[in-house]
Amino acid sequence: MKPPDPLPEGDLIDRARVAKDAHPATARKPSTPPPAGPDVPATLYEKHKTVHPKRIDGPFRRFKWLIMFVTLAIYYGTPWIRWDRGPYAPDQAVLIDLANRRFYMFDIEIWPHEFYFVAGLLIMAGIGLFLVTSAVGRAWCGYACPQTVWTDLFQHVDRFVDGDRNARIRLDKAPWTAGKAARRFWKWTIYLVISFWTGGAWIMYFADAPTLTREFWAGDAAFVAYATVAVLTGTTFWLGGFMREQVCVYMCPWPRIQTAMLDEKSLIVTYKHWRGEPRGSLKKSQKEPEKFGDCVDCNQCVAVCPTGIDIREGAQIGCITCALCIDACDRVMKDVGRPRGLIDYATLEDCEREAAGHPPRPVIKTLMHPRTLIYFGVWSAIGIALLFALGARERTGITVQPDRNPPFMLLSDGSVRNSYTVKLRNMQSRPREMELSIVGLPGAMMWTDDMNRDAAARSIVREVAADVTLPLRIYVMAPRGNEEQDFSFKVTALDAEGESDSTETAFNAPEAP
Repeated sequence: MKPPDPLPEGDLIDRARVAKDAHPATARKPSTPPPAGPDVPATLYEKHKTVHPKRIDGPFRRFKWLIMFVTLAIYYGTPWIRWDRGPYAPDQAVLIDLANRRFYMFDIEIWPHEFYFVAGLLIMAGIGLFLVTSAVGRAWCGYACPQTVWTDLFQHVDRFVDGDRNARIRLDKAPWTAGKAARRFWKWTIYLVISFWTGGAWIMYFADAPTLTREFWAGDAAFVAYATVAVLTGTTFWLGGFMREQVCVYMCPWPRIQTAMLDEKSLIVTYKHWRGEPRGSLKKSQKEPEKFGDCVDCNQCVAVCPTGIDIREGAQIGCITCALCIDACDRVMKDVGRPRGLIDYATLEDCEREAAGHPPRPVIKTLMHPRTLIYFGVWSAIGIALLFALGARERTGITVQPDRNPPFMLLSDGSVRNSYTVKLRNMQSRPREMELSIVGLPGAMMWTDDMNRDAAARSIVREVAADVTLPLRIYVMAPRGNEEQDFSFKVTALDAEGESDSTETAFNAPEAP
């Protein structure tokens, strides 16, 4: 069979369409306009057809099983993992403590002023998606996206209750009977249980899981807990049980973004048209092998697709790159005695090489193109910077807020007093004594609300409880001769580590006469 001419450079979808239309068996035929007349309804949208994917086994299906098991185990199980942080901190491994404005993840504790760590992780997640898309197409959508994972789980429930594809199609078309109603009730009950536990697992990340569970079932939990579970139960039940592929095709913006990041060098699930076309049944291809390609038009690739697309029509937004069509096609090729790979992970660039009779490049060489390396470099640099910042951060901190009204007060002895709200931050999981001192303001003394002015000194010592911020009302007094100037408050931990931190502020004073 003569290979097609090299495809022109251009958009990924256009290139796939050109390749498809290059063969008579798959060429698009000009559409015939509908007859005009008052009895012909003008419809803009086709009615949605329920997708009933067929069960398949193969390496990619087993990989999806593994990813589904791991991701669901992480989601449902993480709140129940205990992590000893000492007697003064919560022992839940992953906890978003909104009440105390803390985020705990095993040995890492993020405070509100360290939100840049969370921002850095979100940036890494975004760039990681770019990296995965650049290298292996929509692999995130096909394997690890929450919508994909829960849809896959609900589709397994369908098979468990209603049977495989053909049985489900027959049941859908059958009239409503007591048996069909019982099956629907049983299936939707399982949907509801899964959805409820999904919503229930989510709230466990925001409070101690065992305690919240007892309060939830006893009716003592906060209203927001019940409201959150109700909303997440409803959305999971509807999106995973009924919307399914419509979320991916119509609601999710990520496929549109991903399409802009794909080119002829990206690995995607591809139908090798030059090898499969023209299509023909097995009997026809056996009688006249020179007239037909390897595709026996069995439609197994369509039957197993969770979004119901035909990969033979080229790249399209409904393809989530789950590769189940590869498993189905490889099995058929094995049964009919033809080489695997009619549908395979490949770049369009390599497809052109294969069509021209050249061997495909190794996968590692395909992945090592500049854009992927740039994404990986940026992603790694941000990760290394976050790790360095996390390892180098001090566990002692201070913030100072001076009073603005009045900016200063003249005392009876002629000295000037300023007032400040000082917060000492102890980020350790144990109480620590801390010394607060004045740096850079000659002759200045300070005292607090719980001290007598006669006890004013250049430094004071306070015990700061574990993992808290201690607010102090500080009064600073300096002789009248001092002009308005900047100085610093310095806090030093009086322990073996001796960590310290300081912040600069202003001392306000009247102008000299």
